[in-house]
Amino acid sequence: MTSLARSTASPTSSRRALRGAFGSTALAAVLLCAPAAQAQDLEAGRKAALACQNCHGMDGLSRLPDAPHLAGQPEIYLARTLRQYRSGERKHELMNIAARTLSDADIRNLAAYYAAIAIEVKTPR
Repeated sequence: MTSLARSTASPTSSRRALRGAFGSTALAAVLLCAPAAQAQDLEAGRKAALACQNCHGMDGLSRLPDAPHLAGQPEIYLARTLRQYRSGERKHELMNIAARTLSDADIRNLAAYYAAIAIEVKTPR
């Protein structure tokens, strides 16, 4: 015959301990997975964006119906997408060619530039 040992900890203290352990683990995961912070040059990004303006516009607002708006998009999304185009992991005839010559610094600068463009959202009434 076995007996089950009862915990002497209260349910509230158990929840606090669990939250504390989860919070510490989550923080460690974010810090370990985050890319190393590297300075971006917004002016260099603006200059590099000259090659993008025919489709995406200098203001990051698309000029073509099948080209996405880039203004205000998250920097990490823009950088990842450009790296995927550069490697060929993501396919688009024009973007694969355009991204092929971009350096890592170019990608960081372009992503920072377009992410830094402020977008104002107004909901319909």
